Amino acid sequence: MKVTVVGVGPGGGADLTGRARAALEECELLVGYTIYIDLISGDFPGKPVLSTGMRREVDRCRAAVEAAAAGKNVAVVCSGDSGVYGMAGLIYEVAQEYPEVEVQVVPGITAACGGAAVLGAPLTHDFAVISLSDLLTPWEKIETRLEGAALADFVICLYNPASHSRPDHLKRACDILLRHKSPDTVCGTVRSIGREGEQARILTLQALRDAQVDMFTTVFIGNAQTKALNGKMVTPRGYLQRER
Repeated sequence: MKVTVVGVGPGGGADLTGRARAALEECELLVGYTIYIDLISGDFPGKPVLSTGMRREVDRCRAAVEAAAAGKNVAVVCSGDSGVYGMAGLIYEVAQEYPEVEVQVVPGITAACGGAAVLGAPLTHDFAVISLSDLLTPWEKIETRLEGAALADFVICLYNPASHSRPDHLKRACDILLRHKSPDTVCGTVRSIGREGEQARILTLQALRDAQVDMFTTVFIGNAQTKALNGKMVTPRGYLQRER
């Protein structure tokens, strides 16, 4: 009786790790958000699935744990990494009511890493990941985190930068960052990482303020050392500078 929480990467099957693929091949039931199930189901034909739409996370996780308690080997799939804004934490919370169910977490490639590889090497030094979604976190707390990351000169990766219900969140975030970062700070955006139609762009922080983004976009804001090199976004670690 086991639930394995599997991160399937930012794209489809191409970004599955070996451990993730093995867990999905071994499971008797695939559970996940409809879009993520659709991305990988073709690689596992005939596998029984249970999918739900947005904002049904608790129902989905409870159904997975109950299926495991009934004797099935269940895999819950998440985009990216299951422990980074994924379902791993919620599965552990729900599974408290089912002590007989074993929970295993299989890591995946999160959007920060997947998007960074598309842009070049923006995360080579210290960085912070912040979600701009205020569905579960008050906007005031998000503002505080943005302020702290900007003051510390972290490279910043933003998840959930905008949606139909909050189209101005990236603009508001950039206004906070511009208090402490140069408007010429190198930034990047990647949409649909690892999927058909993937799009990447490098721009300044000032230009990012008015950029069009959505829930499928991951945003990267450089630190004071981040550069644009041959069309790529690169944050030096300092190796060359040490040798001078």
